Amino acid sequence: MTAKKNEVYPLRMEGYGSSGEGVARLNGQAVFVKGALAGELCRVQLLKVGKSAAWGRVAEVVEPSPHRQIPDCPQYPKCGGCQLRHMTYEEETELKRRRVQDALQRIGGWEGTVEVIHAAKEPDRYRNKIQFPVADGPRVGFFRARSHDVIDAADCLLQPFPATRLRTAFKGWMETYHIPAYDEKAHQGLIRHFYVRVNRAGESLCAVIANGKTLPHKNALIQALRSAEPGLVGVVLSVNTDKTNVILGKTCHTLWGRDYLEDTLCGLTFRLSVPSFYQVNRDQAEVLYGRALDFAGLTGKETVLDLYCGIGTITLCMARKAKRAIGAEVVPAAVEDARANAARNGVDNAEFFCADAGQAALALAQRGIRPDVICVDPPRKGISAEVIQAIVQMSPQRLVYVSCDPATLARDVKLLGEQGYQLIKAEAADLFPRTHHVETVVLMSRVEK
Repeated sequence: MTAKKNEVYPLRMEGYGSSGEGVARLNGQAVFVKGALAGELCRVQLLKVGKSAAWGRVAEVVEPSPHRQIPDCPQYPKCGGCQLRHMTYEEETELKRRRVQDALQRIGGWEGTVEVIHAAKEPDRYRNKIQFPVADGPRVGFFRARSHDVIDAADCLLQPFPATRLRTAFKGWMETYHIPAYDEKAHQGLIRHFYVRVNRAGESLCAVIANGKTLPHKNALIQALRSAEPGLVGVVLSVNTDKTNVILGKTCHTLWGRDYLEDTLCGLTFRLSVPSFYQVNRDQAEVLYGRALDFAGLTGKETVLDLYCGIGTITLCMARKAKRAIGAEVVPAAVEDARANAARNGVDNAEFFCADAGQAALALAQRGIRPDVICVDPPRKGISAEVIQAIVQMSPQRLVYVSCDPATLARDVKLLGEQGYQLIKAEAADLFPRTHHVETVVLMSRVEK
């Protein structure tokens, strides 16, 4: 029997795909079903049939999983921010633990098991940075899944309450003064995004991303935002007049207050400007970085190299337990922030320089620096062949790899394994509850020949 598009088939879900969708088999072919849970019997309408796989939607849940729940958000699943609110949090974390384990075993060739996933104590209201797209209406909210259609959302269960209050005040200002939203197709209109960052103390920083160098009625906006949120410390205008999907512009102007927040992470204080990279789940980042530090096994005698160091969060954590810590980052502003953060925290055994990971690793190798431990926390695409070769050339005893993508992590584990590094242990951490994303930290050790 050949599977046909739009036909409905009874299918039993055998597991999950990489985005949390249910996976079943039809005539030996994998069928990916959004919204279905492992173990469920569903009537599935096929939406697309390919040569090696098919994709469908749940027409009816015939035998529901005990882990199925009624989603607690009125925007779900229209909004693309969450993917897993139809399942219990316990099922979600098991899904993520298994996803990391399966990738490391299937792609990485590892024979071990991921025994631990560090679940979030608070799976809601954890995001400390929110970027609201804005559209005509005005609509201030979030993108519909797989589109640029903006859903007007009065609240989001992932964001802290100050962001909700500030978003309401911002939308009210747009309505009162008839401020036009940006139209990305016509490249006309003014307001592109509204940005909020909140720190541990409850202070907040706002940015308006605009297709222009000035804002009309800016004093009224500032007053509205300050009245809505007493903890507001600054309002910034980010100028983005380019035809691009990149959110922030290249220049920022402070409209009121200051242009940064300070926050604490792992006992260190960091200054965060609007463009600064910072983990959006502070509490879980502390767990993840704590495990990375434990995996590094520092005694105070080691030299540590932290590639992709950003504003220096992991580097400074390592520096407190190492003899010397070196951070490398390709973004000049981040390197400046990292140096300032080291000075702010009185860390005098950390140094930072600006280069991409491959260039940095090769430059240090040429200088004869042989780190005892290398830590990498790369973007989703993982580390390049150039970086792998440089790591192997420097020959650290231990490599700590922090990853936001199990598939590229597993690929790199396999490649490093071919160069003499063995995967010792791996743990998952849920930094993004109710979404399909998962972080992993692994320890690899050089095999003595």
